[in-house]
Amino acid sequence: MESKSNKNPIEDPENTVFYHGTKADLKPGDLISPGFSSNYGSRKKAAYVYLSATLDAATWGAELALGEGKGRIYVVEPTGPIEDDPNLTDKKFSGNPTKSYRTQHPIRVSGEIIDWQGHSPEQLQTMKDHLERLKALGIEAIED
Repeated sequence: MESKSNKNPIEDPENTVFYHGTKADLKPGDLISPGFSSNYGSRKKAAYVYLSATLDAATWGAELALGEGKGRIYVVEPTGPIEDDPNLTDKKFSGNPTKSYRTQHPIRVSGEIIDWQGHSPEQLQTMKDHLERLKALGIEAIED
């Protein structure tokens, strides 16, 4: 799939491995589609599905997703065009160092990363505290 963004095109989209972190229990072949409640913030209906070409960004997704299940990281394949995730690019970081993307098309689960390493409890708490500060300011973690 090609990136819509001209700022940071994916160099080799056909050979790029994409990940999605969540707490949902999914199987290969399942589709993750926009239109469901977001895993973050006020859980409003998500207009996009998010994916990353880095395991670290997907780890944050798995750790910060709402819900009681364990965090999971899936290998996913976009089924349509993807674009840079504006929540993590340019406004917050120059370019797209987290290689984070979004799409309005489903992404297909092709596998699961079982042996991933989470962030330290201190790093996780620092991120949760930061998100709480943003929430208190009325800033959603996910913008559409």
